[in-house]
Amino acid sequence: MITVLLPPTLRAPFSLPGAAEELTARGRPPALPEVPDDDTPPHAARYVARASLEINRLVAAGAPTVLVAEGDSGPLLGAIGAAQRAAHRPVLGYVLVDAPLPQPGSPTRADISRNQGLDGLPDREGEPAAYRTERLPAVPDWPDAPCGYLLTDPAFAHPAHLAGMRGWVVRDVTGDRSKAAAELAALVGELTR
Repeated sequence: MITVLLPPTLRAPFSLPGAAEELTARGRPPALPEVPDDDTPPHAARYVARASLEINRLVAAGAPTVLVAEGDSGPLLGAIGAAQRAAHRPVLGYVLVDAPLPQPGSPTRADISRNQGLDGLPDREGEPAAYRTERLPAVPDWPDAPCGYLLTDPAFAHPAHLAGMRGWVVRDVTGDRSKAAAELAALVGELTR
């Protein structure tokens, strides 16, 4: 089983310190795809396509995965999971890290932020003009595997609460982010038992 650590959108790196090492130590080796080209429209489609190609490059065909999305890649998790299923790569679980939740239909990022209590967060520096208003891909049958949420930033407390209301496993390390890597590895293990 491979744990795919999907970075936030717009060229941001996966930023959870020690996550790769902790996952490796627990026998859940990570793959770290790079998505360097989602800064032009259509942003979401470019991210999903590039992330899927990278997973195909990094993970052996048929190898089961757990997809971990940080930040703005969270709402794209269903589309990335659908691409993995199409490639005959089983997805055993999904984890969101300080991320908005995927939403049914084809919402915009602005819709998701408003619906999940994140509309007070500032836009990221250098964010393209249409980034918040483009429609995200629809995935009607998501989630198709167990889900979890890792909260390290209190600004994402409402999406974490919504995840808990959906019955997802939620881990809260807002008081001590140094424990986040160990909690992520434990959460991946719990989802794949």
